[in-house]
Amino acid sequence: MPRAAAYLGPVASFSHQAAKEYSDPSTDLVPKHSFTDVFSAVQSSEVDYGVVPFENSSNGSVIQSLDLLADRQRLYSDIKVCDEHYLTVHHCLLVKNEEEVDPAKGLRNIKKLYTHPQAWGQCESYLSSHFKGIERQDVSSTSKAAQIVSEDESRSSAAIASSLAASIYGLKTLAYSIEDRGDNTTRFFIIQKPSEDVTNNENGEHQETHTKSQQPQNARWKSLISFTIDHGIPGALADGLTVFKKHGLNLTSIDTRPSRRVPWHYIFFVECQVLNSVGRHGESVDSALGELKTLTQECRHLGTWKDRMGGEMFKETRNY
Repeated sequence: MPRAAAYLGPVASFSHQAAKEYSDPSTDLVPKHSFTDVFSAVQSSEVDYGVVPFENSSNGSVIQSLDLLADRQRLYSDIKVCDEHYLTVHHCLLVKNEEEVDPAKGLRNIKKLYTHPQAWGQCESYLSSHFKGIERQDVSSTSKAAQIVSEDESRSSAAIASSLAASIYGLKTLAYSIEDRGDNTTRFFIIQKPSEDVTNNENGEHQETHTKSQQPQNARWKSLISFTIDHGIPGALADGLTVFKKHGLNLTSIDTRPSRRVPWHYIFFVECQVLNSVGRHGESVDSALGELKTLTQECRHLGTWKDRMGGEMFKETRNY
């Protein structure tokens, strides 16, 4: 039976491109209107897995994904992060016009811009140079922006979206690669409910069988853990973070979101990997979680997966 994967639509969004690259060709790709809809489709088993953006190399974390992983209402308690996928993101400025447009004239005609909130920060230099004072409208995805502009009969709006979106929605491209950095990359999480389709590998972590990605021979492993602390205890956060070092886990990122229990109380998201080759990642995470539970108010393991970041990504790119 063909597998199904949900992504933030409509067609031609960067989430769609990531899902297409990540998935086996036989997988049915199902567009959803929002991040919440993607999570709900996975939790209800409407689809086998979901593809959601988690962070961008230029503009940081995707807040919607963090909030859904926080799962304050316990709506997605079965969902785990099981893999990741990196997508190089190039933004284009798209307008509606049946004829070729002179770029200079086309820019002057634009009175309103549409795109996903993440894209503004990724293209800030270009936008500051060409669109000071022009209205910016947030929409659910870059492809939704392209769809809106394709339906604008006034031809006074523009979308920041992909070249694929231009092709799908019949738009003209006024400018290519308007992102601030040429190495602009978004990391997507693959979310899934662990099931009988998942097999255990030699390290005890679950290994997915639905993708066309090749499993590296000696890959690093990553885990995502969330926890809350009593902010009134001096050193509570430091004590919690020290646990990771003690158990040989290297912290690679820390994010926070409001817990919404009381003002100024936070959920901490910690991503980690094995610091040394000594010991197995699964055992290190389990032992760290055991100790962390004694030092925190609440602690959750949100998933373990193979690190897909290539060695080249660790090299500093001097693009400034």
